[in-house]
Amino acid sequence: MTEITLPWPPKELSPNARLHHIVVARYKKMYRSSCYTLTKQSGAAIDWEGDIHVWIDFYPPNRRPRDDDNLIAAFKAGRDGMAEALGVNDKRFRIHPYVKDEIGGMVKVKFTNGPEA
Repeated sequence: MTEITLPWPPKELSPNARLHHIVVARYKKMYRSSCYTLTKQSGAAIDWEGDIHVWIDFYPPNRRPRDDDNLIAAFKAGRDGMAEALGVNDKRFRIHPYVKDEIGGMVKVKFTNGPEA
Protein backbone atom coordinates (compact mmCIF):
# COMPACT_ATOMS: atom_id res chain seq x y z
CA MET A 1 0.00 0.00 0.00
CA THR A 2 1.30 3.42 -0.96
CA GLU A 3 0.38 6.66 0.80
CA ILE A 4 0.78 10.06 -0.83
CA THR A 5 0.26 13.44 0.84
CA LEU A 6 -1.14 16.07 -1.49
CA PRO A 7 -2.03 19.73 -0.98
CA TRP A 8 -5.55 20.81 -0.12
CA PRO A 9 -7.54 21.65 -3.28
CA PRO A 10 -7.76 25.40 -3.95
CA LYS A 11 -11.10 26.94 -2.94
CA GLU A 12 -11.50 28.01 -6.56
CA LEU A 13 -12.11 24.35 -7.48
CA SER A 14 -15.11 24.04 -5.19
CA PRO A 15 -18.38 23.42 -7.07
CA ASN A 16 -19.81 26.28 -5.00
CA ALA A 17 -17.28 28.79 -6.33
CA ARG A 18 -18.82 31.02 -8.94
CA LEU A 19 -15.86 31.93 -11.11
CA HIS A 20 -15.29 32.40 -14.80
CA HIS A 21 -14.41 29.09 -16.49
CA ILE A 22 -11.01 30.40 -17.62
CA VAL A 23 -10.05 31.19 -14.01
CA VAL A 24 -11.21 27.74 -12.89
CA ALA A 25 -9.24 26.12 -15.75
CA ARG A 26 -6.03 27.79 -14.54
CA TYR A 27 -6.52 26.42 -11.02
CA LYS A 28 -7.37 22.95 -12.35
CA LYS A 29 -4.20 22.90 -14.44
CA MET A 30 -2.08 24.09 -11.52
CA TYR A 31 -3.55 21.59 -9.03
CA ARG A 32 -3.43 18.68 -11.50
CA SER A 33 0.22 19.43 -12.23
CA SER A 34 1.07 19.61 -8.53
CA CYS A 35 -0.63 16.27 -7.78
CA TYR A 36 1.03 14.69 -10.83
CA THR A 37 4.48 15.78 -9.66
CA LEU A 38 3.97 14.67 -6.05
CA THR A 39 2.62 11.29 -7.15
CA LYS A 40 5.59 10.76 -9.48
CA GLN A 41 8.03 11.76 -6.72
CA SER A 42 6.40 9.31 -4.29
CA GLY A 43 7.40 6.39 -6.49
CA ALA A 44 3.88 4.97 -6.27
CA ALA A 45 3.06 2.21 -8.72
CA ILE A 46 -0.04 0.19 -9.53
CA ASP A 47 1.06 -3.31 -10.49
CA TRP A 48 -2.28 -5.08 -10.64
CA GLU A 49 -5.21 -5.30 -13.03
CA GLY A 50 -8.78 -4.43 -12.11
CA ASP A 51 -10.12 -2.04 -9.53
CA ILE A 52 -7.91 0.41 -7.67
CA HIS A 53 -9.37 1.31 -4.30
CA VAL A 54 -8.44 4.90 -3.50
CA TRP A 55 -8.72 5.85 0.17
CA ILE A 56 -8.88 9.64 0.36
CA ASP A 57 -8.55 11.29 3.76
CA PHE A 58 -9.34 14.99 3.65
CA TYR A 59 -7.71 17.04 6.44
CA PRO A 60 -9.39 20.47 6.19
CA PRO A 61 -7.36 23.66 6.71
CA ASN A 62 -9.85 24.87 9.35
CA ARG A 63 -12.89 23.73 11.33
CA ARG A 64 -15.48 24.97 8.83
CA PRO A 65 -17.86 22.10 7.97
CA ARG A 66 -17.50 20.60 4.51
CA ASP A 67 -19.53 18.17 2.42
CA ASP A 68 -17.66 15.13 1.18
CA ASP A 69 -19.32 15.35 -2.25
CA ASN A 70 -17.99 18.90 -2.74
CA LEU A 71 -14.52 17.78 -1.65
CA ILE A 72 -14.56 14.91 -4.14
CA ALA A 73 -15.52 17.33 -6.92
CA ALA A 74 -12.85 19.86 -5.88
CA PHE A 75 -10.27 17.04 -5.85
CA LYS A 76 -11.10 15.86 -9.41
CA ALA A 77 -8.13 17.66 -10.99
CA GLY A 78 -5.85 16.08 -8.37
CA ARG A 79 -7.31 12.67 -9.10
CA ASP A 80 -6.63 13.16 -12.81
CA GLY A 81 -3.03 14.16 -12.06
CA MET A 82 -2.52 11.06 -9.89
CA ALA A 83 -3.97 8.76 -12.57
CA GLU A 84 -1.72 10.28 -15.21
CA ALA A 85 1.36 9.90 -13.01
CA LEU A 86 0.46 6.28 -12.25
CA GLY A 87 -0.23 5.53 -15.91
CA VAL A 88 -3.73 4.21 -15.23
CA ASN A 89 -7.22 5.16 -16.37
CA ASP A 90 -9.09 6.74 -13.46
CA LYS A 91 -12.23 4.79 -14.38
CA ARG A 92 -10.54 1.96 -12.44
CA PHE A 93 -10.62 4.06 -9.25
CA ARG A 94 -13.09 3.08 -6.52
CA ILE A 95 -13.17 6.10 -4.23
CA HIS A 96 -13.45 5.86 -0.44
CA PRO A 97 -13.56 9.47 0.86
CA TYR A 98 -13.37 10.46 4.51
CA VAL A 99 -13.35 13.96 6.00
CA LYS A 100 -11.14 13.91 9.08
CA ASP A 101 -11.76 15.97 12.21
CA GLU A 102 -8.10 16.94 12.45
CA ILE A 103 -6.93 20.18 10.88
CA GLY A 104 -4.09 19.87 8.38
CA GLY A 105 -4.89 21.44 5.03
CA MET A 106 -3.88 18.32 3.10
CA VAL A 107 -5.21 15.23 1.38
CA LYS A 108 -3.73 11.81 2.13
CA VAL A 109 -4.31 9.13 -0.47
CA LYS A 110 -3.74 5.37 -0.25
CA PHE A 111 -4.12 2.79 -3.02
CA THR A 112 -5.10 -0.84 -2.45
CA ASN A 113 -6.26 -3.65 -4.70
CA GLY A 114 -9.11 -4.60 -2.36
CA PRO A 115 -11.91 -2.88 -0.47
CA GLU A 116 -10.05 -2.97 2.85
CA ALA A 117 -7.73 -0.12 3.81
